[in-house]
Amino acid sequence: MKFNILLLSVIALFALSSCQTIENKSQRAIKIENDKLSKFLQQPESELRIVMGEPDDIIKDDKGSIFFVYIKKKYNITCERKFEIDNNKMVVGFTSKGCF
Repeated sequence: MKFNILLLSVIALFALSSCQTIENKSQRAIKIENDKLSKFLQQPESELRIVMGEPDDIIKDDKGSIFFVYIKKKYNITCERKFEIDNNKMVVGFTSKGCF
């Protein structure tokens, strides 16, 4: 009986620590992605095009902002990066989904 409790405790401890490891790795990947994309903030649209290439899609909203959308697939996971370009053709924001 004591062996079963000990075994279950070890398994639970292992499961919890592996979840934390995955969380740490994902947070590290998100930070690297955000640091990489933050370098484009307050840069001209032309710089974004030089580094990232032509966008896969361009979306315009009713406020006059333009969004450049870049889509890549890696390991069968779709990575979407979206950059907001203001009226002065400067990058003012970004979002990243599924990228690592």
